[in-house]
Amino acid sequence: MAGAASAAGQGSKLNLLNFAEQKIKMLHLTWFAFFLTFVIWFAHAPLLVHIKEALALTDAQIRALLILNVALTIPARIVVGILVDKYGPRIMYSVLLFISALLCIGFAFANTYDALALFRFLLGFVGAGFVVGIRLVGEWFPHHQVGTAEGIYGGWGNFGSAAAAMTLPTIALMFGGENGWRYAIASVGVVSAIYSLIFYKFARNTPKGSTYFKPKKTGAMVVTSWGALWTLILMNIPMHLALGMLAWRLSPAGVELFSETAMYGIWFALLVLFIVQTQQTWKVNAEHLREGVPEHDKYSFKQVGILNIAYFATFGSELAVVSMLPLYFLETFEGMSAVKAGLLASAFAFMNLISRPMGGWFSDKFGRRKSMVILIGGLAAGYFLMGLMDSHWWIPLAVLAVMACSFFVQAGEGAVFAIVPLIKRSMTGQIAGMAGAYGNVGAVVYLTVLSYVDYSTFFYVIAASALVGLVAVMFLDDPKGHIVEVAEDGTVHKINVG
Repeated sequence: MAGAASAAGQGSKLNLLNFAEQKIKMLHLTWFAFFLTFVIWFAHAPLLVHIKEALALTDAQIRALLILNVALTIPARIVVGILVDKYGPRIMYSVLLFISALLCIGFAFANTYDALALFRFLLGFVGAGFVVGIRLVGEWFPHHQVGTAEGIYGGWGNFGSAAAAMTLPTIALMFGGENGWRYAIASVGVVSAIYSLIFYKFARNTPKGSTYFKPKKTGAMVVTSWGALWTLILMNIPMHLALGMLAWRLSPAGVELFSETAMYGIWFALLVLFIVQTQQTWKVNAEHLREGVPEHDKYSFKQVGILNIAYFATFGSELAVVSMLPLYFLETFEGMSAVKAGLLASAFAFMNLISRPMGGWFSDKFGRRKSMVILIGGLAAGYFLMGLMDSHWWIPLAVLAVMACSFFVQAGEGAVFAIVPLIKRSMTGQIAGMAGAYGNVGAVVYLTVLSYVDYSTFFYVIAASALVGLVAVMFLDDPKGHIVEVAEDGTVHKINVG
């Protein structure tokens, strides 16, 4: 057997302290890169009070910054997915960390709201870093360890947002003065710039002797059947609609960042972009589909579609719930302080450290499809339980319910990306990018729902959508046997996936 999976080694357990193993070094190097991207992405959140005061911002302007923070991430994950498959994760993560560092420093020293908003919008790009590491970790670990490794990568990296909340206010105080918040955020940018060079020096795309497989065509995801082509085009629609929804929330109907005319202009641009994207997708795929795709080159796009739906419900709901949970606790339980509400709500995100790796491990140990069914089912039940919560609940019981729900949410995320590297190795970046983008689409949809309904209904809506995901994952196929990749020199490689 050839390919990265065989070269990555066949040990049954991961010893995270065994730095003599190159793949363990690579895992630590990669999760920390992802961790830094999340610190950068959410560095502003714990310092919003200082930012608001320094630039005399209104509540509407603050809300606009929060929306802008996620707007660019949806297209960025798609684009970065294409680029990482073409150029490799080593160069892509290094470039992404360095560019993000400059944007982070730019945001830190912005003196006008327009500059602040522009840098916050551009910093949505850093949220695409996740996609890069999925491809890299998938190259280094064999099929029976890849779920656990991807879970550690995702869970520990995701913790960057909580780390930012816990450390940056203190760092701002250490710098002191009215510009302490600026230096705190800028210091994150400096660390990211330095780490981009460290990553470039020590990271490798594949284990020694393994081949880095690239897609035969770039510019759009390559599919292997006509049905998959039409499904891909249809699955691009929700991403454009989500961006249109964000534009609406930034218009006078929402936070009034720009005019209604500007909103219509953005909608028209998104329509044109969708048409161009559809033409490009057709151009990339139509010729080889007419000629006929060799049997060994085929893969099931159904798997990609199902994982998109699953990540919509898992990561989409996590992003939405994390952003509203402090306010939920504050308004639901009488007499609770804002500090206590924030601490209790942080339990949801804190679970990432163990939940996501556990989801990947379940997938490795008990089977991909079975794990997904159990975890998505638990997610639906968890959100239904949260919908039942009210002011009469004992607070410790409410926190336990939140933590139980968050376990299934984040373990489900881990299980999704335990499967992504096993579908088509040469396109792992693009598959990860699309699934990741669907997670952001889910967050936009859920938060829009929240603006119209009460908290209980919001949780019930997530639970109901998770049931749709549950039905979808029942049609998931467990990866078995081998996937085949053809190197640039024409040699055929078989990669064991189950």
